[in-house]
Amino acid sequence: VQLQASGGGLGQAGGSLGLSCAASERTLSTFVMGWFRQAPGKERGFVASISRSGGPPRYADSVKGRFTISRDNDKNTVYLEMNSLKPDDTAVYYCAAGTVLGTSERWYEYWGQGTLVTVSS
Repeated sequence: VQLQASGGGLGQAGGSLGLSCAASERTLSTFVMGWFRQAPGKERGFVASISRSGGPPRYADSVKGRFTISRDNDKNTVYLEMNSLKPDDTAVYYCAAGTVLGTSERWYEYWGQGTLVTVSS
């Protein structure tokens, strides 16, 4: 499965951005999906995940209440809506597909190329 993330860019603190992750094959519904991010100088970490059916999602404490993960299996796409952005949200965001719903990278076999989100203060 090839994943293509898009929607990154420059946002302002307190503002919103949305990310999309499209799969190359119409098999996205067979995978659990996750978003991870890697900030400059830091290791990649978990952001959010969603089950095959679309719920209930899991979030990192740092984004809970601000970010929303969703999926549209008919469109073979997963989304990450990011609200109340903070400069600390600046990172390269990766979508990933796996078979086990978890927060660790080891559960995800397929990865997108990453999309950069920069939040200015």
